[in-house]
Amino acid sequence: MLKFNYPRVFKSRGIDRPFSFLVNHGYSTNMATRIVNNRTRQVNLRDIEKLCMILKCTPNDFFDWVPGNEKIDIEHHPLNAINRGDKVVQLERLVNNIPMDKLANIESLIKKELEK
Repeated sequence: MLKFNYPRVFKSRGIDRPFSFLVNHGYSTNMATRIVNNRTRQVNLRDIEKLCMILKCTPNDFFDWVPGNEKIDIEHHPLNAINRGDKVVQLERLVNNIPMDKLANIESLIKKELEK
């Protein structure tokens, strides 16, 4: 089953107050509450695009796939690429713990990766 997982994206982006973030970007308090509490069943494409623009991500980043009981080759199914569970990349926390003498090397590696 496909499920929305907005909290993971907010955590990955270091957004501690997603409700305020969404309201400041033009979302109604009702919609912001539903997104923050992961209670959206449907979202129109304009809202998905707007979220992608402000969070610098793709629609796939909002989805998790939890395989059902179907008798298919789950391990090799393309949806398995978005079977993430609760994995969250918290770069800010990780970077804050890097020794100062290694930061220049890390910055260089990141720039090289982004240039690809």
